[in-house]
Amino acid sequence: MNYYKPATFDEAIAIASGAEGITRILAGGTDVLVQMRSDIVTPDTLIDIKAIDGVKDITRAEDGGWTIGVAVCGAEISEHPDLPREWPGVVEAIGLIGSTQVQGRATPVGNLCNASPAADSVPALVAAGAEVTVQGPNGPRRVAVEDIPTGPGRTSLQKGEIITALHLPPRGKGGGDAYQRFIPRTEMDIAVVGCGVNLRVSGQVITEARMALGAVAPTVERVRGAADALVGTKLEDSALDALADLAQAACNPIDDKRGTVKFRTHLAGVYARRVAKIAYERARAAQ
Repeated sequence: MNYYKPATFDEAIAIASGAEGITRILAGGTDVLVQMRSDIVTPDTLIDIKAIDGVKDITRAEDGGWTIGVAVCGAEISEHPDLPREWPGVVEAIGLIGSTQVQGRATPVGNLCNASPAADSVPALVAAGAEVTVQGPNGPRRVAVEDIPTGPGRTSLQKGEIITALHLPPRGKGGGDAYQRFIPRTEMDIAVVGCGVNLRVSGQVITEARMALGAVAPTVERVRGAADALVGTKLEDSALDALADLAQAACNPIDDKRGTVKFRTHLAGVYARRVAKIAYERARAAQ
C-alpha cells in the first residue's frame, strides 16, 4: 500500500488520478481503518488529506449558509456555537455517528462517502438541501448530497474526484429541522429506519418541506411528495396522514436481523409523523 499526505487538494487529485487499484481518502478514518483491519478492503493507495489548509474549518458562507471542511469531525460540529441552533436536525443526526470517542474523528463527509443506506447524517443533510463541492481533474463542481450515493458502498464520484467541503444553505426565518431513527438497542446501533424533515413556516402555515428516509432503500430516499403533502397546511392530522402514506410508499427495504420489510415500512410512517411534528415546532419557534 502507498500512503500519501498531500499539502493541497490539487496534489491529492493528481495522486488519485494516477493511482491504480483501490484508492481511499483518509479524513477521519473511522470507516476506512476499520475496513482495513477487518480485511474488508485493502487500499493500494491511501491519501491522507488532514494536512490540507481549510479541511478543519467551519465558516459562514457569503449567502448566510455554512461551509464545513471535509475533515471536520462530529464533535466539532456539535460544539459549534451556531450550527446546533440553526440546523439542530443535521447536528442531531451527525451526533449519532458512533460513540463519544468516534465523534472526535468521524466526519459527515466520510459518513456520506461510505454510502451506507443506514448512514445517520445523510437523511438529515438531504432534507436540509445540503450540497458538497467535488473537485477533480476537470475542476470543481457542486453536487447535491442526495446525488452522491448510488448504492450500498458505491458513490457517483469519478476517478480522481475528491469531496473538498460540505455546504448547508442559509437557515433563514421560520425554518426548523429534525432527525430521529429507530434502533434495536439504546445506542450505537445501525438504524432500522432514519427520518429527516426540514420545514419552513409563515405563521402556522408550512411554506416549504423536505423529507428523507434512511435504511429503507439501497440509498437514502428523498420523499419528493413531502412538499405536496405539507405545504399550505398547519400540520393537521390529514397532512400527517398524507406524509406517512408517502413515507411508506417510498420504502423499498430488505428483511434482515434488524427488521422485516413490513416492520421497516410501518416505522417509516411512524417516524415521518413524529419527526415532522418536531421540525414544525422548531420552525414556528424560529420566526
